[in-house]
Amino acid sequence: MASVQTALWVVAMLVILAVIFDFMNGFHDAANSIATVVSTGVLKPGQAVLFAAFFNFVAIFIFHLSVATTVGKGIVQPGIVDTHVVFGALIGAITWNLVTWYYGIPSSSSHALIGGIVGAVMAKSGAGALVAGGILKTVAFIFVSPLLGFLLGSLMMVGVAWVCRRATPSRIDRWFRRLQLVSAGAYSLGHGGNDAQKTIGIIWMLLIATGYSSASDSAPPTWAIVSCYVAIAAGTMFGGWRIVKTMGQKITKLRPVGGFCAETGGALTLFLATALGIPVSTTHTITGAIVGVGSTQRASAVRWGVAGNIVWAWIFTIPASAFVAAIAYWVSLQVF
Repeated sequence: MASVQTALWVVAMLVILAVIFDFMNGFHDAANSIATVVSTGVLKPGQAVLFAAFFNFVAIFIFHLSVATTVGKGIVQPGIVDTHVVFGALIGAITWNLVTWYYGIPSSSSHALIGGIVGAVMAKSGAGALVAGGILKTVAFIFVSPLLGFLLGSLMMVGVAWVCRRATPSRIDRWFRRLQLVSAGAYSLGHGGNDAQKTIGIIWMLLIATGYSSASDSAPPTWAIVSCYVAIAAGTMFGGWRIVKTMGQKITKLRPVGGFCAETGGALTLFLATALGIPVSTTHTITGAIVGVGSTQRASAVRWGVAGNIVWAWIFTIPASAFVAAIAYWVSLQVF
């Protein structure tokens, strides 16, 4: 009886740790949802975080749990995951999020989590325990999502410039201040739909591994789904202001029309990835879209040094979080 209670306690603590990660994900990635709408002056910061948090949660009613299924069942071979693996994965992801938040670097919480899972699993059973298909499509979208965001953002900007070529700047500004509310809402919807599901996936992975859920279940428990959407919305409400400054001001100067195009391009990318069940980085996506919008003006409109630093953070995210996760897995084995 005591061992059953201990196992239940361990699972409960790991679920709480996962929800904390989800909260941090919203906090860290709030910048992705609100940076453009704040930097253009369409919404004040307090209004923007409430606006984004609302759409983060509303995504629970819109998207199928395809991403959660990929993370919960499509990254690691059956029978490999245990509580030590989940602990290592979460510690690796949380550590990387804290480091990048402290330095104001817009990195990917999504890939930090995937890196954490990979590092902990490899520490236990080696690379053969990973599902190649799930890993490959996740890694592929490290490159595809910013490029698609760049392409859609720049095409949107060129198209809008052509359609509005006869309108006065003041009239364009007035129109797109309203339209940017639509694009910011769409992007926040995509952010909630993709990112909350990653944490749902790791909780589902934990519940299957410990016998509290069956691998044949088509969906995780409702409480896990609701908890993760509430947590990411709550995290967004507190915002990641260090990263907002980088995303909204340091990469390029945005006006409402540019913010609309970047957010719309980013939202379309997120909708596509979520429909395909691919856990992508909202950070990569919106950064690519912002750079795409800026580059349509002139190449010098983009601060390429800042963009380059962000890319380096992307490159190091998975290996750095994997390394920390492997150490955390080993420590977990010794302590528990």
